[in-house]
Amino acid sequence: MRSNGNSILKGLLSNSSGNATLLVALGLPALIGGTGLAVDTAQWYMWKRELQYATDQAALGAARALSQEDSADDYELRAQQEFAANISITQDFASKISIAYEDYAGGDNNSVIVTANATKPLPFSGFLTGNAAKVAVESQATFGAGDGYHACIIATAKTGTGIDVTGNATVQADCGLASFSCSGDAITIGGSSSVTTKSIAACGTVSVPSSLDSVVTENVRNLSDPLSDLPVPDNPTTATYNCEGKGQSKTAAPTPGTYTGGLKIACETTFASGIYVINGGTLDLSANHQVTGEGVMFVLKGGAQIQLGGQGNADAMHLSPMPATAFVDTPYEANKNRYSDILVFEDRTSTSSQNHIINGNTDMYVRGTVYLPNTAIKINGTANLGSNCLQIIANRVNVLGTADVVTDCAVDQTNFAGGKAGGIRLVDGS
Repeated sequence: MRSNGNSILKGLLSNSSGNATLLVALGLPALIGGTGLAVDTAQWYMWKRELQYATDQAALGAARALSQEDSADDYELRAQQEFAANISITQDFASKISIAYEDYAGGDNNSVIVTANATKPLPFSGFLTGNAAKVAVESQATFGAGDGYHACIIATAKTGTGIDVTGNATVQADCGLASFSCSGDAITIGGSSSVTTKSIAACGTVSVPSSLDSVVTENVRNLSDPLSDLPVPDNPTTATYNCEGKGQSKTAAPTPGTYTGGLKIACETTFASGIYVINGGTLDLSANHQVTGEGVMFVLKGGAQIQLGGQGNADAMHLSPMPATAFVDTPYEANKNRYSDILVFEDRTSTSSQNHIINGNTDMYVRGTVYLPNTAIKINGTANLGSNCLQIIANRVNVLGTADVVTDCAVDQTNFAGGKAGGIRLVDGS
């Protein structure tokens, strides 16, 4: 019996037919664990890589916005847009980004840091532990302020001379001159003329007295029309101009609306506040009569021309633009603050066959932006054009004779004409 038992035991010890099954059974937990860990690791790195790229782009977007004056206030929005555009796998469980200024390399608030995280259970470890994994990333980008140019006298022509001051003309515009012309002599100041300004910028080169060399910047390639995206206002109400009364006591009180074929002043005139569309013809405010318009906008369509001054009547004209509140509850409310500065708005599809003209022998007090992107304006003779903030944006600006143009806008009140973008660089991502 004992020898029989021993033989059975020896037979079992020498039998190897079940070894593979035993080894698989013993190694299966390690195999499953290793496979699960590999899957989790790959998943985690995929989340991190996507999240890191999205915050990198967000940091660069914010830095790019901060490097340019006209977009600096929107840097957080730009960062959020870039982040949203570059996530897909993690978008349902990623956090919102955090954006903050940071000093870099001895600078003062010259970089922006963007952070984000994503939290979600991984397939294997989440199943075993019930806990979620977290991925956290950070991106930092530096920016240098670009050269931004404000200007209250702007010429939009891309070739030839944009701004020409000649004769004995005087221009006092500390708020700046800018020409989009990339030609030589994009701005010329000659003759016995006198120009006082703190900034001259041109896409091309300029010809100015040496006394102005210190304020000149040439070859600025990204100057642009600050109002090019603004819809042209309209007022379809039909309107007519009439003088009432007799002799020298005649007066006119035109109301907002569309004046087809032009509008010519024939007596003392007081414009009611609102939008005046001049469809064709001439907006002629040059007669020897007092003209007042507080809170008005003249819109030129159908090739309409504007003509101001020239009849020798002292203190003859007072014009100012509509306030922002006047655009509330209108189709233009969304841009009310931008419209509020515009006195004359030329439709971009309208080109006058003749120059717009401001003639001499009249004292005029005009405030706001005169926007004539398609047509040149000439300021002639002894025109005395004064204002606490007059801005001219025209295809070309020609000031000649003994004209005297004075505008004392503060720089931060004037239109932004563009400029060179500042440098940006991604300096950290982790």
